[in-house]
Amino acid sequence: MFKIFKTILATGISLFAIHSAKAQDETKPRIIITADPELDDNNSMIRFLMYSTDYQIEGLVYASSQFHWKGDGKGTLWHVPGREYDRFGMNECPCESWRWAKDERFIHDIVDAYAKSYVNLKIHNKNFPTPEYLKSRIKYGNIDFDGDFSKDTPGSELIKSTIMDNKPGKLYIAAWGGASTIARALKSIREQYEFTTEWENIKSKISRKVVLLPSGDQDDTFGSYIRPNWPEIEYRQFRDSPNYGYGAQLRANETNKPLLTPAWMIENIISKGALGSLYRVWGDGKQMVKGDKVDYFGMTGYTIDELKKMGYFVWMPPQEKGSWLGEGDNATFMNMLDNGLFAFEKGDFGGWGGRTRSIALESNAFAAETTAEQMAAQMGSRNEQTKAEVLPFPDFFAKAQNSFAARMKWSVTSKFADANHEPKVSFLGPTKIMVNVGQKIKLNGKVSDPDNQKVSVKWIQMPAGTYTNRVEILNYETLQAEVLVPKDAIAGQTIHIVLEATDTGSPTLTQYQRIVLEIRSR
Repeated sequence: MFKIFKTILATGISLFAIHSAKAQDETKPRIIITADPELDDNNSMIRFLMYSTDYQIEGLVYASSQFHWKGDGKGTLWHVPGREYDRFGMNECPCESWRWAKDERFIHDIVDAYAKSYVNLKIHNKNFPTPEYLKSRIKYGNIDFDGDFSKDTPGSELIKSTIMDNKPGKLYIAAWGGASTIARALKSIREQYEFTTEWENIKSKISRKVVLLPSGDQDDTFGSYIRPNWPEIEYRQFRDSPNYGYGAQLRANETNKPLLTPAWMIENIISKGALGSLYRVWGDGKQMVKGDKVDYFGMTGYTIDELKKMGYFVWMPPQEKGSWLGEGDNATFMNMLDNGLFAFEKGDFGGWGGRTRSIALESNAFAAETTAEQMAAQMGSRNEQTKAEVLPFPDFFAKAQNSFAARMKWSVTSKFADANHEPKVSFLGPTKIMVNVGQKIKLNGKVSDPDNQKVSVKWIQMPAGTYTNRVEILNYETLQAEVLVPKDAIAGQTIHIVLEATDTGSPTLTQYQRIVLEIRSR
């Protein structure tokens, strides 16, 4: 966590080693993932575990959604008007289950693959959790029916007990599918305590502690139950995220396009051992559920018309065999990474997962997953909007892809020297500084590289502070830079400056250090 230093600095005085950012007593963010068996959830889960060094994983919970639900195994028929099976004219429901494989265990399979890779991973970072620990955190949640949270489940009980524990810090709960399991946990807490003398304190504690990270409202439970009954809980819906979703290649810029091609995916991801073999790409011959009319992604060599004649609902044009398929839930956890941006601290800080925007759940503003064309159009709209911003949000996609590729290589590399590792970045001074209007602040960074490579540095202004205009950074490509605090800044405003460090390894890896300047009162 950032520490607050009420230090008033005279103009031109350097900030020396008062406090090293990496020496802070940092607590890893605690996170629970709830996920349905969608292709991109599968891929996001693989990436998520590759960064399990950076957060405390409290739960890996199977969830249902309007796109995937198991059924109760008793022949009960289920149908919710307006769902996928209605909208696309498939006329499949009422039905006993929807797009859910018998004995579904994609999370278990990924953790089993992680176990096969664990010996290598530990060589490159000692903080990877044991496979046994991860297995102990896998639970099945409210998976019988879409949006049904009428009963407790092992998954909801895990979420409930974690919410109610007394460990310090925030608890981040991500919903990659529907939120019915999260809703059940919260409902169970309310039912147990609402009419007791403890209720107000418990409700207040939960509202301060829990941060919900939704990937859309995929079963309406955010809008219908959670928000109306728990309005004080923080919700983070991300914008400006790199496009990790389905069809990212459709609108990728020239920098990012090569990182989505079959050649890149084969070299860096799907060829990398047990975990790579589970990662889904276009035309890989796999299908989530046999006969799934929506899952034609594993097929190759067919036109849209041919696929439609075969009975598939084609909602995205087929892509080249082996190319990027999607990791649409990445935004919910990529800001948790220990890359120096501390983006999990506040939603608007921004990081590899984008930054938050406000949401009005009262009007059910959470949208379900969109098609690739809709997503691409939204991304294009966002890109057009950012052109007009004084400080456009950085495009972190290439850096995130390189980082993922490096970690996938760790999983199959038994010698530390045979892989690349992130440079280490720190700041000689406090990472939160009180400054005066018109002041010149000297910034002193420090970098090192575990592989003894050259590291290039650059100081940038992140569009995160409440001072929204551009500031002048002198000597911004050296470790000793200077920031001129604008004369039009107002007391209480903040300016976020980031030291970015990139090594010369293969792939190149980037780390950061964020410094927050706060304008003091005159």
